[in-house]
Amino acid sequence: MMTELPLDQVRTLLAVVDEGTFDAAAAALHVTPSAISQRVKALEQRTGRVLLLRTKPVRPTESGEVVVRFARQLARLELDARTELGMDTGTQARLSIAVNADSLATWFLPALAEVPGVFFELHREDQDHTTALLREGVVMAAVTSSPDPVAGCSVRALGKMRYLPMAHPAFAARWLGDGRPLRQSLPEAPVVLFDRRDDLQDRLTRKLTRGRGAGGGRHYVPSSEAFVRAVAAGLGWGMVPVAQAEPFLRDGTLVDLAPEHAIDVPLFWQQWKLDSPALAAAAEVVASAAAAALER
Repeated sequence: MMTELPLDQVRTLLAVVDEGTFDAAAAALHVTPSAISQRVKALEQRTGRVLLLRTKPVRPTESGEVVVRFARQLARLELDARTELGMDTGTQARLSIAVNADSLATWFLPALAEVPGVFFELHREDQDHTTALLREGVVMAAVTSSPDPVAGCSVRALGKMRYLPMAHPAFAARWLGDGRPLRQSLPEAPVVLFDRRDDLQDRLTRKLTRGRGAGGGRHYVPSSEAFVRAVAAGLGWGMVPVAQAEPFLRDGTLVDLAPEHAIDVPLFWQQWKLDSPALAAAAEVVASAAAAALER
């Protein structure tokens, strides 16, 4: 006999995760903290699993992530059904999407404007890590570098984002203009990285040197737009998306250090397998925008 998951308990677990504490969830659901605690405990007993880590803020366990993902999918389906029936939902249609910073700064946002009546909650995350947010049930869709589908998700290829090794001309003359091969001088030059998970610059130097990473001193600039400005200001060299590099190339603020060594990062759209009109509409406009902006 299959054990059912009572919907009030499932929704309560989601509220606790979203609000961060039992007290905040109680306020959001207009019940007492004791009622919240009892529902969560009952759901844990029913599933035979610990679903929440009682930290501040609370965090779902691996089993809890499964239930949270189910709760978000259920909420999405219920809202879509009420909307199609013409019922007053009292709730704005909302989609949560994880997207990497460079896509967010270039081609991604104009696509969302093509989906009327939907409000978006965007989570900025490195393309190598956006699938974790899908797996945890935090988002319904993600732009990711992984072609391997998260359980319960479909995958669609978007294209490749091309990065060019760029620097200010004066920086290039100072650090790379001594006549040595680029494979020798580039690893010793200061470099700009987005954050400590940004591996693009090291990928290029490892490719040039067959193993050596960028080691000439590192600047960390965790903003896509500010990253490009930092490279243009001469702080260091860095891998810049083509769309952001083009205006700087035209006015001579940046130069391409190695045109033959561009790095292409494949991007994919992963989303929950839900029959959701809002999610389907978002997927179509994102795929169309990617087709126009990314390398095939």
